[in-house]
Amino acid sequence: MEYMSELTSGENVKTRILCCQCGTTIEPNSANMCVPCLRTQVDITEGIPKQAVLYFCRGCERYLRPPAEWVACPLESRELLALCLQKLKGLNRVKLVDASFVWTEPHSKRIKVKLTVHGEVLAGTILQQVFVVEYTINHQMCEDCHRTEAQDYWRASVQVRQKSENKKTFYYLEQLILKHKAHDRTLGIKPIHEGLDFFYSTEAYARKMVDFLVSVLPCRFQHSKKLVSHDIHSNIYNYKFSYSVEIVPLSKDSVVCLPQKLTRQLGGISPLCLVYRVSNAVHLIDPASAQIAEVSGTVFWRNPFSSICNPKQLTEYVVMDLEPIKDKDRKLFPGQGAISSKHVLADVWVVKASELGITENTVHSRTHLGHILKPGDSVLGYALGDSNVNDPSFERLDAARVPDVLLVKKHYGDRPARRRKRAWKLKHLADDRGSLNSANNDYQEFLDDLEEDPALRQNVNIFRDRDVPVDADELDDPTDPRITLEEMLDDLCLDEEPMEA
Repeated sequence: MEYMSELTSGENVKTRILCCQCGTTIEPNSANMCVPCLRTQVDITEGIPKQAVLYFCRGCERYLRPPAEWVACPLESRELLALCLQKLKGLNRVKLVDASFVWTEPHSKRIKVKLTVHGEVLAGTILQQVFVVEYTINHQMCEDCHRTEAQDYWRASVQVRQKSENKKTFYYLEQLILKHKAHDRTLGIKPIHEGLDFFYSTEAYARKMVDFLVSVLPCRFQHSKKLVSHDIHSNIYNYKFSYSVEIVPLSKDSVVCLPQKLTRQLGGISPLCLVYRVSNAVHLIDPASAQIAEVSGTVFWRNPFSSICNPKQLTEYVVMDLEPIKDKDRKLFPGQGAISSKHVLADVWVVKASELGITENTVHSRTHLGHILKPGDSVLGYALGDSNVNDPSFERLDAARVPDVLLVKKHYGDRPARRRKRAWKLKHLADDRGSLNSANNDYQEFLDDLEEDPALRQNVNIFRDRDVPVDADELDDPTDPRITLEEMLDDLCLDEEPMEA
């Protein structure tokens, strides 16, 4: 039966027909069937699987993205939804309109996704259909976790070494790594006699660590690789990579003798210089003229030099007299490098603290510490006149240009008593520190430098030691640069929690 169109009160009435299957009145379409009957005849989701499998690693809590990529996806996240849709092969034949998760128990190992799709059927008719796909979670260990369980977990290592008698620069590097969290990707840290070994799962992480080391300290490195296995059928090679990083063999308060070629490049600075800071460059100062210079890592390794005196050889002296040198009395020459404005040149006469009261023979020296020294102060220095130095550059120097005493820094009070009252401490990279043992003298000297040098404290995270009571008394000496623990923590904006065991 057909329904003919007719006019009623001047309006057009739409033509309606009966469904060829159930007889329901519908608007005409190319199939001449209603939507329920059309769905019984045609399934646009045919070829789309209604069940699938997701592989999950319980060790690192990541899902497998074929063929071999493992990604971290929280439950009911966009990343997990995208991973689920990628598992459906026939989804490209229809138009996806909507996708959402159906709630399931978190421990049920089932994930349900409700999909709404559009498809064209029977000569241009658009049909919408909603269905649910159920994913089963199976456990599978990823390659990284498998290597970890097999005790063959690292593919790249970074071997950090410093070949020097004093390790204060290495302790400073350790704190830089902790502050910037450069060791987050490490699988293990092994302390050895002259440094640390860092182990990584990929070469990219090891290379990133090397780039960090080169950016914070003058370093040089060598790269090598070792063939572990080779698949001749698929032409796949398995290598282990190693980076050997050597830190500049200098530390704060060391005395160096520069080669003659390098002194000309640095503005005619004196060959005998004092290392007053080691950062991304070696900062030098001439105690006799207060001239300063910076030696970058590239320049250092092109013209290497070593320390002729290290902080272990420091001797305590007592200042008997001091006479500042005026600017007009300084000897200047064309092409001279920068002069430090923070230091004051002075002529001082000192005597060894062990010989005070026994002899009246004083030793003259010119120092850059005229702004903090006064008669009666204790100062640490090197007795170059009594030292046996084995260095080619030092042997070429004129004996008249070598001072008998080279003063380094002011000495503040009784160091053992200060160390016992120290109410703060630092973290370490490894629990079993080995050569980084906090009981050795080099480490204690590094802590002393942190108290006395505000610039050095800016790159170090300091934590309160609850086992030591805090002494908040003000220091009697106004020239003493050391500050209390509260001021130190307040300046660095750190949490005052003790370090982790």
